[in-house]
Amino acid sequence: MATGNTQKIGWIGMGRMGFPMAERLIKAGHDVSIWNRTRAKAEPLAKIGGKIVDRLGDLKSFDVLFSIVATGADVQDVLYGKDGVTAGSGRMPPVVVDCSTIAVEESAAIRNKLKALGADFVAAPVSGNAKVIKAGQLSAVVSGAEGACKIAMPLVEIFAPRGVSYVGEGELARVCKIAHNVMLGVVIENLIEITLLTNKMGVPRHAFLAFLNNGVMGSMFTRYKSPALVNLDWTTTFTPELLRKDLDLGLELGREMDVPMPVTAATREVLQSHFGAAMLQKDPQDYLQKDFAAIAETMALAAGMKLVSENKNVPTGLES
Repeated sequence: MATGNTQKIGWIGMGRMGFPMAERLIKAGHDVSIWNRTRAKAEPLAKIGGKIVDRLGDLKSFDVLFSIVATGADVQDVLYGKDGVTAGSGRMPPVVVDCSTIAVEESAAIRNKLKALGADFVAAPVSGNAKVIKAGQLSAVVSGAEGACKIAMPLVEIFAPRGVSYVGEGELARVCKIAHNVMLGVVIENLIEITLLTNKMGVPRHAFLAFLNNGVMGSMFTRYKSPALVNLDWTTTFTPELLRKDLDLGLELGREMDVPMPVTAATREVLQSHFGAAMLQKDPQDYLQKDFAAIAETMALAAGMKLVSENKNVPTGLES
């Protein structure tokens, strides 16, 4: 197999995350060929050296293939579905790296299918959003056969320079990502609760969050979500539906392993109330496509508060 910048890399998926991740590989000098369901979304990368392919089958002879799509069914479809990478030839690159957030069982089924096709599967979910990628603060967790992970990790480190953790064989990276996103849900809801409490008692949201972010409880996450909570900017980084899916996956693992998760269960039900409250909006489905931090409006409603933007220039902590 080719090594370093001589590797031929295939990339599937140009969503909010996939585009800037592939962009970093191209800018690092790698030979990257891209397929996306909507070709136009990939075309800007052609201007910086990316190669656009029209068929998934065009990626079958590459050294390493990356995918980042919405669901486990999508991963299966693009890899070995009717018009997937294997269509016609049954061939697959020797190392397939998936950065999507999918269920453990789905990942295991994909791994078994790829093994039968002669390919090693590396699970490599990431922590962050598009702004985090651009700021060079993305991190990742990987699992799978150690040899395949050693091939994949130097490439993953290019778009996840904050750190790539190898956690073992099989689907352990999926478990870690689900646990990570469970914490995401718990932290955002608690952050909103305490922000609303102090706000209702007279403290400006920007002032409380500045205090929190400057202290020991502040984090990269609380900092980059602060502008949204201050200015009610619900530009999507992650939807409530995707968060609900991950909370459900976490609770399912807890039941399987007999690990009580009462805080997660409560968080999931608070999030569910957001879906009900969304029905009161002019366009419920459009509203539910906004960022998960919009749950602040539902929680404010429950507190008898009507939020208005404070129109403050709040740092995200991701400024370059």
